[in-house]
Amino acid sequence: MRASKRRPVLRLRTNDTAAGVTEDTRADLLAGEEPLEIRVGGVSFAVTMRTPGNDFDLAIGFLLSEGMITSAGEIAEISYGPGVDADGSASYNIVDVRLAAGVPPPDPALARQLYTSSSCGVCGTSSIKAVTKQSGYAVALDSATVPLTTLLALPERLRQGQQLFRRTGGTHAAGLFAIDDQGDAELLYLREDVGRHNAVDKVTGAALRDAAIPLRHTVLQVSGRASFELVQKASMAGIPVLSAVSSPSALAVELAEEVGLTLAGFSRGDSVNIYSGSDRIRR
Repeated sequence: MRASKRRPVLRLRTNDTAAGVTEDTRADLLAGEEPLEIRVGGVSFAVTMRTPGNDFDLAIGFLLSEGMITSAGEIAEISYGPGVDADGSASYNIVDVRLAAGVPPPDPALARQLYTSSSCGVCGTSSIKAVTKQSGYAVALDSATVPLTTLLALPERLRQGQQLFRRTGGTHAAGLFAIDDQGDAELLYLREDVGRHNAVDKVTGAALRDAAIPLRHTVLQVSGRASFELVQKASMAGIPVLSAVSSPSALAVELAEEVGLTLAGFSRGDSVNIYSGSDRIRR
């Protein structure tokens, strides 16, 4: 798959010579970005820009986050659809999900709304209420607790696994960690993508395909900020703790409080801000 591509780049550097600038042309490795059309039963449902790779996980995670499916048993088959590049080879830019018998197909009118929300985001109190109703997992009842030292160690563990970022410097990452009774964290899934939302969908989609949903006693660590959409995706997968290296939005905090999810931000080195659900963090 085309997770990365080499492209020529002109590198300019200032120096103390008479010319003041040196330049050279070199090959640079860039993160791939291509459209992925998600179809349900052969009908187009949504289009998202993503880094190719783990496409089935992405499609399944997206359907989970939108409340279309809740378990692996609701999927009969998933495959790449038709589509070719300019040279006639398969593009792998269409994924078709066939739902199991008895699982209702998505409302055709919803497809346009989902495209808008994935492009522009969602906002407003009515959106929060809708998400709370859609989620089949009450994260507020999850008894998971996380030692502070364990939580603070997760960003570095995530960075250590970011192979594509190390090569390109241009991707987000999401890592799902299981917390045991001793408070130790085990990395279950790690995915990278140019879009932070896609990285999370790839993680939750992989978990759903492994029949691991709901993801009780887990922490979702992300490499960027915590938006409303990421809190929503965590809630839909039954994840009780979301930790980010940067800031959350005000609406993300509001939703986290609404559903009973622990939300951490600015997790860097020896400090972290807890915006909701602080009772889950062991001092």
